[in-house]
Amino acid sequence: MFVCFSMAGSQPPMSSNPVFPLVPAAIPATCRESGSLLTTEFSNTNLFVSYDDSRRIQRIKKMFDEAQLSVSAYDTAWMAMVPTPTSSMEDSPFFPQCARWILDNQLSDGSWGLPLPRRDPSLIKDALSSTLACILALQRWGLGEQQVTKGIRFLDFNSASLKDQKQHVPIGFDIIFPGMIDYAKDLGLNLPFKSTDVDAMLAKRNVELTSGFGRNAEGRRAYLAYVSEGIQHSQDWDMVMKYQRQNGSLFNSPSTTAVAFSHIQDPDCLRYLYAVLDKFENAAPAIYPLDIRSRLSVIDTLDSLGVARHFTNEIKMLLDKTYQCWLQGDEDIFLDTTTCAMAFRLLRVYGYDVSSEDCFFNSLEGYLKDKTAVLELHKASQIIYREEPILEEISSWTMKFLKQEFCNGSIYVDQPGESISTKVHDALSYPYHVDLERLGHRRSIHHYSDIDSTWTLKTYCCPNIGNKDVLKLAADDFNLCQSIQKKELKQLGRWIIENKLDKLSFARQKLGYCYFSAAATLYAPELSDARFSWAKNGVLTTVVDDFFDVGGSMEELVNLVQLLENWEVDGSTDFCSEQVEILFTAIRGTIREIGDMALARQGRDVTRHINDIWVELVKSMLKEAEWSKNKCVPTMEEYMKNARVSFALGPIVLPALYLVGPKLSEEMVSSAEYKNLYEGMSTCGRLLNDWRGCSRDSEQGTVNAVSLLLLEGGRTLDDAVEEVREAIEKERKQLLRLVLLEKEEKGMPKCCKQLFWNMAKVLHLFYMKDDGFTNEDIVNVAKSIVNEPIHLAP
Repeated sequence: MFVCFSMAGSQPPMSSNPVFPLVPAAIPATCRESGSLLTTEFSNTNLFVSYDDSRRIQRIKKMFDEAQLSVSAYDTAWMAMVPTPTSSMEDSPFFPQCARWILDNQLSDGSWGLPLPRRDPSLIKDALSSTLACILALQRWGLGEQQVTKGIRFLDFNSASLKDQKQHVPIGFDIIFPGMIDYAKDLGLNLPFKSTDVDAMLAKRNVELTSGFGRNAEGRRAYLAYVSEGIQHSQDWDMVMKYQRQNGSLFNSPSTTAVAFSHIQDPDCLRYLYAVLDKFENAAPAIYPLDIRSRLSVIDTLDSLGVARHFTNEIKMLLDKTYQCWLQGDEDIFLDTTTCAMAFRLLRVYGYDVSSEDCFFNSLEGYLKDKTAVLELHKASQIIYREEPILEEISSWTMKFLKQEFCNGSIYVDQPGESISTKVHDALSYPYHVDLERLGHRRSIHHYSDIDSTWTLKTYCCPNIGNKDVLKLAADDFNLCQSIQKKELKQLGRWIIENKLDKLSFARQKLGYCYFSAAATLYAPELSDARFSWAKNGVLTTVVDDFFDVGGSMEELVNLVQLLENWEVDGSTDFCSEQVEILFTAIRGTIREIGDMALARQGRDVTRHINDIWVELVKSMLKEAEWSKNKCVPTMEEYMKNARVSFALGPIVLPALYLVGPKLSEEMVSSAEYKNLYEGMSTCGRLLNDWRGCSRDSEQGTVNAVSLLLLEGGRTLDDAVEEVREAIEKERKQLLRLVLLEKEEKGMPKCCKQLFWNMAKVLHLFYMKDDGFTNEDIVNVAKSIVNEPIHLAP
């Protein structure tokens, strides 16, 4: 099994207690005794949603309809500073409505920017930037003397924050803010900043403007174009206009476009600025349009919190549209690194075939000022299922960069709260092929806050991608699933006792682990039957593995194999021991139970197929026992052909396929696709076990893939381990490709293929540090899924 299998090994680790307390409890009357909890009562997914959560779902669906974005005082100020081109003296604003908005929207503390109830204490630099921009706009046109005075008072009161390293820094702040100070001098404003502080900021700005960035030269030019308002008269406007988009904007940024129009009066820039005001009337957002990024962020948020399944139709419609935009080369995707990376990742995960060559050919030239964009690039690079050097290179440099930024603390200064640091930590600690869905959901719920919906640009802005409805729905959903799983776990504890599996002294008690791997991946309430099948067969394969390893004599092993080969015959007179009787009775009962559950869903009897899966397993285990007894060393080919089966994933995963929803024809379960999925998953598991357990197996004299490579000669231990590790990575990529890419109409349904990937992720998590079942970390995360409910702060 995917535990510590060894062909000749010593007694496996023993434990008298499962991972979780398994106190047998009365089974609710609504539960079928055969094993599926609350099957009749919970046959419809909608029955799991409370009235309040149903209303929340309807409100959340409106987030898909239109992207909403708070207006930006900073960008509005730069639009207000645009002079009327036809005026010889340029002494009147081209957009007076923006100046009026500034006059009407000063906050009570004298600042402009995010509303005070939403402003995080770490966002003072953003408030200083927005406030200074608004002061400049009013001073430019001789307006609002009282507002200017109050604004300057705010700058004075908060000037110490300019040197506070814990303050979060908007993109371009070190260029733009000193540039605005220079502009204030031109306007005759006396700002309340110490001359030493100003000199330090100007010196830092000069370094940013003059430093070269090697291979990031193109990214540097784009960055300097984006922060043009901090450069003004020294800017190369011909260079800047190379970044103009079809809608007339520069980077979809009202502030950049406004300052460019002020200098060169480009008619397409003006067309864009008019479009902004047509949409927002008398103010501007920090970015426009943002439909694609905002809506993708909605999907990403719902995915990360574990409630995306409630919005299947909306997600499909949006991703279909995004895919069409991708195929058409939409610049709102391809000219924004964050949007492009997020679109690539979500499209791939949801089964759309998109190429990394389409979007990331120039990503290494990106200027590394936006750590959110780097994080998105890193997450996108994890969805790799073919030979894609560009994704491998992106994964390498983004990982190094994020680790360095995380370690030196600079990761904290780009995004408010703990959000960005937490996301970076999770992305580095739990890559895509390791992160079990429910573990990720719990972390996301725990760290979720309004701050998560704040985007880092030249100012912080708040799109409608997060709200309390989403958080409450996610917490309710998690706790509901957990309450059902607790009952299931108690019933499984009773099943172990009823089948006398606890009486087998040689067997490890691993119900908690086996059930955790089901609950963490097949978490939806309606998948109860699949969880029971997965967990029961997980327990049985663990016990049988121990039986073939240390618990049974050769006579008993052969007896069990023969009984399963002729399982329909009454075996009461053929048991050579009580151990064999206990094992055979439990396996046969479970096969029949799963067969009955599958019959109701599939409309055909698959019991024989499930039994055949078990027969194949015990025959492979018997072969390894014979190799060990006879001191026979197989070839690598012989070993892997048998070891894929003896790793015991077949009985766990394959029967569960019949219980997740779609009907599977005999043609599907005998297809090459089915075979490749099973072999890819099993090969990953076996090689992970051999890699992580090679030192243990070497001490015990047990044959595994690493030792067989060494026997072939021509390589050191490190070489052999690296060869196995590379083989795991290759198999994992091939498996992911099989799972994500849709096949012909008669191919395996996506939700069935996902089970193979779920198990691969479980294995990678279990073997992250050692050979799995002895890892104390797994115990803690397992408890967090099944035993510990989520409590939201009032």
